Amino acid sequence: MIKAGIIGGTGYTGGELIRLLLNHPNAELSFVTSYSNVGKKVTDLHQDLIGEIDLEFIDNSTDADVLFLALPHKESKIWLENNNIGNAVVIDLGNDFRIGETYQGNAFVYGLPELNSTQLKGAKLIANPGCFATAIQLGIIPILENQEVSEIYTTGITGATGAGKSLSETTHFSWRQNNISAYKTLTHQHLGEINFQLKDLSKVPFSVQFVPWRGDFARGIFVSSTFKTSLSLEELFELYEKFYEGQMFTTVSRKEINLKQVVNTNKCLINIEKNGDFAVVHSAIDNLLKGASGQAIHNMNISFGFPENAGLKLKSIAF
Repeated sequence: MIKAGIIGGTGYTGGELIRLLLNHPNAELSFVTSYSNVGKKVTDLHQDLIGEIDLEFIDNSTDADVLFLALPHKESKIWLENNNIGNAVVIDLGNDFRIGETYQGNAFVYGLPELNSTQLKGAKLIANPGCFATAIQLGIIPILENQEVSEIYTTGITGATGAGKSLSETTHFSWRQNNISAYKTLTHQHLGEINFQLKDLSKVPFSVQFVPWRGDFARGIFVSSTFKTSLSLEELFELYEKFYEGQMFTTVSRKEINLKQVVNTNKCLINIEKNGDFAVVHSAIDNLLKGASGQAIHNMNISFGFPENAGLKLKSIAF
């Protein structure tokens, strides 16, 4: 058993990390920190865990074999500068180290297991990918690696939990109900991450033009990426099936996919359609699991040599 600690455990991703670690066969949750909630019970904020955990929030600690940083973006770097992590594995769920930034001269491994499984084995510093970045990249990596594709047009819709736990005008129930909207059109922060991570993978320079949408539901991401290709639909399916063969959590479906198939799981489902010269790759994930906490646990499993699906045998909420 390894000891796990969560730095900043009050948000949605922190809550999901707690839930997953409490049920992990190889890890014991030792502490959860929150500067503003010291002394409060974890269940005061995460009421879905009542009866599951007796811990209280503490102000800070590094006494663990693995530290999950579930802090607001740009705060992980500050925390690391002010704390001695010793020999602990650090998995950062923020965006501080996804684009080549280093800690004490050491680079973080980008924690997309389908792309970097070899580098993740024994890794001490891991940058967990963003949620939209995960869904988009899993939909386009196989084609970028095998064909000359220079332009990709992507739309994607995410649930309200993607905006975090803090209340804002666009997360009010009265605003979200029966409503959708585009936001950060062509400028979403995950584009930089995608371009950086895949620049050496692609056969030619490429661009992703991305329009994200806010959806009228709590959790999940559904992405559709369009590009030109001379490959037939059958050839595309064969290419994607070969690429993801043996992957624990990413599955290519020849049937239509929907969001409920992946919510509450660490899965990514992929489906492909084609009309004329244009192909569309659909990819669906749970933004809080495959797009955040579940992927972080997957990265921990690979780093420590545990079974990849340890603590992640989760069924979708299909009804």
